[in-house]
Amino acid sequence: MERRIFVNVLISSTWGVCQIIVVVTKSISNMAATAMRSMLKKRVPLGVAHQCCYSSVPTTKLFIDGKFVESTTSEWLDIHNPATNEVISRVPKATQEEMQAAVDSCSRAFRPWSETSILARQQVFLRYQQLIKDNIKELAKSITLEQGKTLADAEGDVFRGLQVVEHTCSITSLMLGETLPSLTKDMDTYTFRLPIGVCAGVAPFNFPAMIPLWMFPVGLVCGNTYLLKPSERVPGCAMLLAKLLQDAGAPDGTLNIIHGQHDAVNFICDDPAIKAISFVGSNQAGEYIYERGSRNGKRVQSNMGAKNHGVVMPDANKENTLNQLVGAAFGAAGQRCMALSTAILVGEARSWLPELVERSKALRVNAGDQPGADVGPLISPQAKERVNGLIQSGLDEGASLLLDGRNVHVKGYENGNFVGPTIIGNVTPQMKCYTEEIFGPVLVVLEVETLDDAISMVNNNPYGNGTAIFTTNGATARKYTHEVDVGQVGVNVPIPVPLPMFSFTGSRGSFRGDTNFYGKQGIQFYTQIKTVTSQWKAEDATLKSPAVTMPTMGR
Repeated sequence: MERRIFVNVLISSTWGVCQIIVVVTKSISNMAATAMRSMLKKRVPLGVAHQCCYSSVPTTKLFIDGKFVESTTSEWLDIHNPATNEVISRVPKATQEEMQAAVDSCSRAFRPWSETSILARQQVFLRYQQLIKDNIKELAKSITLEQGKTLADAEGDVFRGLQVVEHTCSITSLMLGETLPSLTKDMDTYTFRLPIGVCAGVAPFNFPAMIPLWMFPVGLVCGNTYLLKPSERVPGCAMLLAKLLQDAGAPDGTLNIIHGQHDAVNFICDDPAIKAISFVGSNQAGEYIYERGSRNGKRVQSNMGAKNHGVVMPDANKENTLNQLVGAAFGAAGQRCMALSTAILVGEARSWLPELVERSKALRVNAGDQPGADVGPLISPQAKERVNGLIQSGLDEGASLLLDGRNVHVKGYENGNFVGPTIIGNVTPQMKCYTEEIFGPVLVVLEVETLDDAISMVNNNPYGNGTAIFTTNGATARKYTHEVDVGQVGVNVPIPVPLPMFSFTGSRGSFRGDTNFYGKQGIQFYTQIKTVTSQWKAEDATLKSPAVTMPTMGR
């Protein structure tokens, strides 16, 4: 039986060849599947790249009105493989005309999409979540190629985003309104949740799948249309996700994708057709987008930087705690807004420090696509330079370097942006390595005498994204969770990112806005309430004389 397949091509110029990644989005026979897998292992001469992309360096397309289109811009940005720093692709800075075309497409699609039955929208996302499951490995390969994280971590990136897509399939319950009958005789009040219009998302480089999937699926399933700007450093995964959404049956114009930097961000903040903006990234950019977007009357939710503390009590399970600290500090090369980048050792727990160092030394630093890799490269040479500078600042201010990953050597990838696991001890809250978010594989360690001291230290830090306490004492855990002023708290859980039936509730300096990402709050962000009060008199629908007094309704 003949079966249709979709093939998407990603081309890497690494080692002077093109690597073809085939994404199969429809069910195919075993024989065809075997053929596709064999293509993944082949290297194709550069001549094929010329035929595919009309250039030795392929370009990333825009996605406008259901079509993948080549930008007409004269400004392009190189995309590098972080493990080699070789140019693997180019991404355009979309022109003003192209960005306007994208938002106009969203505007045209909004009315018919918002009036599409909620059951039909649900069906699109039921199909979408299955397509993402079917292609999780191919999506992960595109992430590792552009972002650098290990393949296992990249699959986790896709999976956590997939969970949000799965939750959107509950939209028939999530968008329920409220009703209160018989407020007075023959009078009822009820509410609807309705979409708000064209929405936009600005995504970071560190989670090329998860963060976009926090954004546009929730907005779309509520009946909005969506303009997405993925990070210009890692656009490939977002383009694959767009194709899968199209294959799931989303109408043209419901999702549009533009690329760029400052001009694209300003366009999103300023265009009057856009009603809401979701952002994840640095504090500098997040504060800017929140202020500019809000000033223009838009809803904005802005997840920003963090300094997440792990408090280790002396009674904690030592084996479990040390493993959790190592994984949460150095996974994804520390490039997570929820990385556990700060350890506070309470009392006798300070004696665990040598063993923490030894376990961290055992992690394997390598290119993300290499077997056994635990820690991949940082995103860019600039990121590596910044991380190394913050490590040095700790030494200059009197801290102790217990494990130095600055000179790590990765055979075959000498030009990569690698920093190995690094641990800085004797840190004080005034040091730059503590006050700034490092965003690299660096764990700073502080020591205090009591739990109260630890709580005070965490609460004095301006960030409020996440924290964790490691203890076997329930009273200690309860005291910490109640007194610490952080939006997401883990008890023996180092990275307490909630599953999508809850919301991502970073707080204080880590968040700007009124309503958080995904879960119930995500639905609230992408919808507005309409309240209807109706009266149908039982005796007669026609009034015999006008009522000129103030309606009281409660009598």
